[in-house]
Amino acid sequence: MNTYTTVPSGEQVVQELPWRWKVQGRIFLIGGLGFMFDAWDVTLNGILIPLLSTHWALAPGEVAWVGTANLIGMALGAFVWGTIADTIGRKKAFTATLLIFSLFTVLGAFSPDFIWFCVFRFMAGFGLGGCIPVDYALVGEFTPRKQRGRVLTAMDGWWPIGAALAGFVSAALVGIFGDWRLTMLVMVLPALLVFWVRRSVPESPLFLIRKGRREEAAKVIDELVAATGAEPRAYSLPDAQEVPRLSAGSAWHQLKLVWQFNWKITATAWALFFSILLVYYLSLTWMPRILIGAGFAEYKAFLTTASMAAVGLLGVIVAALLVERVGRKWILAITGPLSALTLVIVAFVVDIPTAAVFWLLVFGFVVQVAIPVLYAYVSELYPTELRGTGFGWASTFSRLGAGLGPLIFANYFWPELGLATSFALAGGLVLLAVLWMAFFSPETKQRRLE
Repeated sequence: MNTYTTVPSGEQVVQELPWRWKVQGRIFLIGGLGFMFDAWDVTLNGILIPLLSTHWALAPGEVAWVGTANLIGMALGAFVWGTIADTIGRKKAFTATLLIFSLFTVLGAFSPDFIWFCVFRFMAGFGLGGCIPVDYALVGEFTPRKQRGRVLTAMDGWWPIGAALAGFVSAALVGIFGDWRLTMLVMVLPALLVFWVRRSVPESPLFLIRKGRREEAAKVIDELVAATGAEPRAYSLPDAQEVPRLSAGSAWHQLKLVWQFNWKITATAWALFFSILLVYYLSLTWMPRILIGAGFAEYKAFLTTASMAAVGLLGVIVAALLVERVGRKWILAITGPLSALTLVIVAFVVDIPTAAVFWLLVFGFVVQVAIPVLYAYVSELYPTELRGTGFGWASTFSRLGAGLGPLIFANYFWPELGLATSFALAGGLVLLAVLWMAFFSPETKQRRLE
């Protein structure tokens, strides 16, 4: 292809292609399945807490490490895999995350004691922590600009599916077999199948362009043009660029670049991720235990939590319909604080089963309007060379909060301040985050990726 500046760039060609389910849609489905396992695994923490409390006779402060070990592993994974994806490529990182998750999930199911269990949950989280930043970077860079907001928002539809599967499947297995190990092992075979399917996904052409791999980028772009039925046209590709070497130093260098790019935008991404996901992870981690303490039977507590997650699929659909019309910032400004408020209401009515279930369903719907818009928004705030890293570091920060938050929640806030006040404090963080976003971060609706 020629390289005259009057012709569109290869990146522009990819972003202006028509949407085809057999092309970009296939990548959306494959990437989304990995995201589904992320949701399944996080939700499983809340189910394992009451089960392991009985199995190993653990106090609330001890058993909180089930979620903390897993989510801190995810935090480290999001940081490491985001940097790996920006250094060696989306595809290689894309295929490795689920394999690591599967291996350590099997080991965790056969843990000899609670300490080894937490170690294996940490490592499983490390593998799975790469799914969200790597998947969003890959899917976003293959998706045409006009559909990108809806597609990235719809990616979060896999979350309520995975979370609901965790609850429904676990309730059935515990009810029939009474063995917590089966709730972990049941995830492994489908995860390995998705790992195998992921090997067929091409490398992101935007990543190849940024790394100066011009021939590979041209081949992928030409194949995309042919597969989508678009009219072939000349496009330009930049000259070769220096490819950074992967190292511990490069990871910290990428962090530095993320803040140097625009510190106000990065502060927005980190604050939104931390606060909104803290509220959601507190509910997933402790809601089964809270409901059991309020008099729910074990399987009913699991089914209620699963239903809370399942109704979130409606929230994702609403988010996908509104995200390109209303814009990212307005949706986040309304649904973020509202989700925290509904969780406070749950705390007040938890002893009334019908009211508790109703408000949990409301919470599940509202929070799943906010989260997919949040993911789409943050993934669009950074240029291509920092997209995986920027999203990954924001995800890392949120997972650290989500990992340590439930531990602090169980040891101090819940026993000292009560449920309602504890949830209200988390909601205050959400309110501060959306106010910062309102003043210091741009709207990204219909904006061309850089």
